[in-house]
Amino acid sequence: MFAYYLELAVLGLARSKALTVLMVVAIALGIGASMTTLTVLHVMSGDPLPGRSGSIYMPRLDPRGLDHAENRDMPIQVSWTDGMQMLREHRADRQALMVGGTVPVQPDDPGMDPFFEKARYTTADFFPMFQPRFRYGHAWSAADDESRARVVVIGSELNDRLFAGADSVGRTLRANGADLRIIGVLEPWHPVPHFYDIYTGSYSGSEAVFVPLSTYRALAMTRAGGISCWGEGSTAEADMERASCTWLQYWVQIDSVEGVAAYRRYLDGYAREQQRSGRFARPVPAQLTGLMDFLDEQKVVPSDVRLQVWLALGFFVVCLVNTVGLMLARFMRRSGEVGVRRALGASRGSVFAQLLTEAGLIGVAGGLGGLLLAAAGLAMVRMQPHDSARLAHMDAPMLAATLVLSVLAALVAGLLPAWRACSVTPGLQLKSQ
Repeated sequence: MFAYYLELAVLGLARSKALTVLMVVAIALGIGASMTTLTVLHVMSGDPLPGRSGSIYMPRLDPRGLDHAENRDMPIQVSWTDGMQMLREHRADRQALMVGGTVPVQPDDPGMDPFFEKARYTTADFFPMFQPRFRYGHAWSAADDESRARVVVIGSELNDRLFAGADSVGRTLRANGADLRIIGVLEPWHPVPHFYDIYTGSYSGSEAVFVPLSTYRALAMTRAGGISCWGEGSTAEADMERASCTWLQYWVQIDSVEGVAAYRRYLDGYAREQQRSGRFARPVPAQLTGLMDFLDEQKVVPSDVRLQVWLALGFFVVCLVNTVGLMLARFMRRSGEVGVRRALGASRGSVFAQLLTEAGLIGVAGGLGGLLLAAAGLAMVRMQPHDSARLAHMDAPMLAATLVLSVLAALVAGLLPAWRACSVTPGLQLKSQ
């Protein structure tokens, strides 16, 4: 029966080409605008660690002096003293202390000029906690952290550039004037947003060079990112381990509800102990913030992106209302045809189903047109000079959602016109012919 309805729908659409084109264009415009903005929102507000973000937390302390009393926002970084102390006490399942930076890379190939790469100076649990996949080799160990081992993990893009994609484990990377032994090469890894250090850009690309945090200090590599200092004392790079500054990111993995509760108690006790000792001047309780809550708090998705989505959806509603009017005019013009079918024994339900089939076909055509318009819109977004712009690509779920939304919208738009066309008495429809 559906094949018969489909055949009648195709014939019906072909008889009114102008109205058909107008309806398809109206739906395509609404779908194209909506899916362009929804896709941008989708990629910018996604879960950077799907299936695992619920066990990742940021411990937050407030070691600032009384001169920061007006600032009630909790710091999102820690000092070297607090970070290293919590690292040594190891109360979480996994934990990583880190900071970003840039390093000059000196290739062995004399035909290649030196260049700078983004770096991440971190501790051994970074890799098992965030689970980037390795193409070759493995991560370093806690013993390497302790011994300030001159080892490095590099990204696949850097490996392709320096070693033509070959297994480079055991070879040497000369960075910042030091020779580092390559022990691992990552697969392409670009968490979105760049959650573990938003100071280097919420949507910046992943780092290419990963070095033990202790090695970074030993080799005096260049640090980059946010820093907040208070009180007196030197803030020179060489004195950062003693400075009254928060400048390191600290993340922990806790796999159980009981573990979260225990860690909250530990963190609160640690803060009270530092307050009693006089290190923390302000009696502010510690916090343990989940990854997704942290991203919401920091508003990594700009408010104008959400506004654009609402504007696009409003435009889609306008297009849908116009489509309802066009369908109503189209279906009512065919009242004579509907009357003949009803007089020959067709039920009101069968005629209603056939008219909705036409609406569904219009939705399919509008969805395909909307995909083309959305592709063009996303291409224009990618031309913008923002870190997030390069992420504007439609994935398979969004492709499917585009077609489903288009068909559903067309069916909804066709409900009233199809009901009105079927509600007229067959005798009146025949007399009008």
